Amino acid sequence: MSENYEVVLKRAVQAQPVAADFEVIGKPVPDPADGQLLVRCVYQSLDPYIGSRLRNKHMGEAAPQPGSALPGFSVGEVLRSRHPDIAKGDYVVGECGWTNFGLMAGNAVRKVDATLPLAAHLGVLGMPGLTAWAGVTQLAQVGPGDIFVVDAAAGSVGGTAGQIARNLGARALGIAGGAAKCAQVEGIYGFHACVDYHQAGWPDRLKELAGAGPTVHFENVGTSLLLPVLKLLQLYGRVVLCGLAEHYQSDAPPPEMPVGIIVGKRAKLMGLVVYDYYARWSEWVELARPWLADGRLVSGEDIVDGIPAAPDQFERLMRGQNVGKSLVRLGPDRG
Repeated sequence: MSENYEVVLKRAVQAQPVAADFEVIGKPVPDPADGQLLVRCVYQSLDPYIGSRLRNKHMGEAAPQPGSALPGFSVGEVLRSRHPDIAKGDYVVGECGWTNFGLMAGNAVRKVDATLPLAAHLGVLGMPGLTAWAGVTQLAQVGPGDIFVVDAAAGSVGGTAGQIARNLGARALGIAGGAAKCAQVEGIYGFHACVDYHQAGWPDRLKELAGAGPTVHFENVGTSLLLPVLKLLQLYGRVVLCGLAEHYQSDAPPPEMPVGIIVGKRAKLMGLVVYDYYARWSEWVELARPWLADGRLVSGEDIVDGIPAAPDQFERLMRGQNVGKSLVRLGPDRG
């Protein structure tokens, strides 16, 4: 069996995580105990919530200690199983640290279809995709005639949300930072248009594109983008509050939001926590499967290779420099 390496914290994280907060260590390939699986990890998912988790600021979940396993999901092949419902050769998604070969709890993994692209199970079919599906279809109930706006549109949640909305008959408009990201949103994800918030006057451009105004806004960033879009929202518009990426690394609470505009717009604001929809994951996968097959759903990915590249890739994610789903490829798709 190949050598095994793992990324762990070198020191406690007090501010926005950087690559120097981590180190790569060698470790033996572990043996599974009863109920566990030994998994050869193929892709490691890097997600914005991990930054908050490392600072002990994510929904009450304790921060990992230096030297211990890091949070985040991997997809991989089961090499050895001591769980009755999982067999050798199955492919699963679960947590085992940022490592080549790790242990997953058999009762906490999700078995996945290995005939579909493995990386997609961490992106459009994974937690980002489930998040997008829940917000677009279950909360906002987007349909034909809606004008749908989403920020962080080049990211895995935003990009998937816009594609779902478009596939359901809405006009999909994105907000992203920079020409390269807007090009991905329009050219790869197939949004009707994308606005670069780095450009002065971007709300005016969005107003032109949205006509009478958005009927639905899907928020991933925070108040600096939410408030300008709220001003454009049509009466009785729906807003899904999914992420607050610009505030995750701040010790202060997000700036206050004036409630008068919400009352004036008669707007409906809905908070989204993806954990509420874990039991319905299969519904999203079955809806997405034909879209993936015919190209109506595209998985944009920002991939680096090898465990040593993970810390730098995570720092890029924390700085918002990724274009698409942030992943680390740990090995070949097939062993």
